[in-house]
Amino acid sequence: MATAAKVGEKPALRKPVFVKVDQLKPGTCGHTLTVKVVSANPVPARGRAGGGGPAVGSRPARIAECLVGDETGVIVFTARNEQVDMLMPGNTAILRNARIDMFKGSMRLAVDKWGRVEVTEPASFAVKEDNNLSLVEYELVNVPE
Repeated sequence: MATAAKVGEKPALRKPVFVKVDQLKPGTCGHTLTVKVVSANPVPARGRAGGGGPAVGSRPARIAECLVGDETGVIVFTARNEQVDMLMPGNTAILRNARIDMFKGSMRLAVDKWGRVEVTEPASFAVKEDNNLSLVEYELVNVPE
């Protein structure tokens, strides 16, 4: 039987391994990266017909599509709620525990409740905007065993 951790003892923290935008692959998660925000476009909230909307008293989620990147390339980041306020064009941010979502066959970067978005001091790199990973279309292929 494995030895149980003592009560109140914190688990050993691992040093984050920072990755570059061009290393991101579909279906992966747990990424930590430093990016600059190139642009941010709010996504209008869609009204749902038939009354299937959010519960009474709750605010609709605010969503923005932000183009973020580093010196290797750019990718679309889906910012939600308070992340929208942090990711303003020109800001530099550290995305912790980010994951890749697939949307209409292309990659999108997202940070859910298990990750963190931190605005940090401006980075010194220039963003390589001509390598947009979100413009690459992927197709799911089933391989027979």
